[in-house]
Amino acid sequence: MQTLSCGRYALDLSRPVVMGIVNVTPDSFSDGGRHHAPEQALAHARRLIGEGAALIDIGGESTRPGAPAVSVDEELARVMPVLELVGALGVPVSLDTRRTEVMRAALATGLVDLINDVSALEDDGALELVAASDVAVCLMHKQGNPDSMQHAPAYGDVVDEVGGYLARRVALCVDAGIARTRLLADPGFGFGKTLAHNLALLRGLGRVGAAAGVPLLAGLSRKSMLGAITGEVDPAARLGASVAAALEAARGGARILRVHDVQATWQALAVQAALTADAGDAA
Repeated sequence: MQTLSCGRYALDLSRPVVMGIVNVTPDSFSDGGRHHAPEQALAHARRLIGEGAALIDIGGESTRPGAPAVSVDEELARVMPVLELVGALGVPVSLDTRRTEVMRAALATGLVDLINDVSALEDDGALELVAASDVAVCLMHKQGNPDSMQHAPAYGDVVDEVGGYLARRVALCVDAGIARTRLLADPGFGFGKTLAHNLALLRGLGRVGAAAGVPLLAGLSRKSMLGAITGEVDPAARLGASVAAALEAARGGARILRVHDVQATWQALAVQAALTADAGDAA
C-alpha cells in the first residue's frame, strides 16, 4: 500500500484521492470571497468532506496569474482562525502557503498535516522548518511569480525541465532529513506555462512522476487552460472539463487531485476504479 505520512495521519494513496479546496481569500480566481469568514470556510470544508474529500487544502493568498502578494500578517489573519476550526474535522489539513513565517505559526498549532508550497520550500528557512516537523510537503514547480508568471513562459522540453526541477527539490528534502514517505510533487499546471506546456505536462505526467520519484498531486480544477480549450469564460462553469482533466491526471499517475468540485470528481474516480478492478478480474 502506498501511504503518505502526513502529521497526525497516514493517507492511503493506493488509489487516487480528492483534496478539497477551501480558499479564504477575497480574490481567488474561482471562488474568491465565498468562504472568507471562518464559519463559512468551516461549513464548506464539512460539505467537501461529506462529498468525498480525503483531505482539505486551506489557502490565504491567491496565487492566480497576476495576483498581488499579501503581507504575512494578512495571510495569517485569514488562515489561522480557519485552521482552528477545520483542524478538528478528522481529515488531514493542508496549508497552501509559500512563506516560512506562515508555516511556522501554523505548524505550532499542531493542526497542519501537509504544507502545500507553490515555491517548493525555496523561501529562506522553509526547508529546515519542515524537516524538523512530521508533516508532509508538496513541492510544486512554477516559472516566475504569480504577478508575472504568465507573461512569456518558455521551455525547451517542459516535461523534462519540470521533472528535473522536482527531482532536484525532492533530493534536497531527502538530504535535509525529510523521508520520501512525506513528499509529494506537483507539476504546477498554469504556473508559468502556456496551454501547450500544460497539455504536454498532462500527456507526460508519467515521466514527471518517474523523475520526481514521489507521488504526484495535480491541480487542474477550473483553470484557464480548460477555458482556453472549451471557450468557457466562467471558471465555475468548467465542471465537465475539470473532471475530464482530473481523470486524465489520475490515469497518468496522479494520486491526489486538488479540486473545487469534490463530489463530481469523486464519483468519476469511483467509476474509473470500478472499471479498472473489473479489467483486472477479467484478466
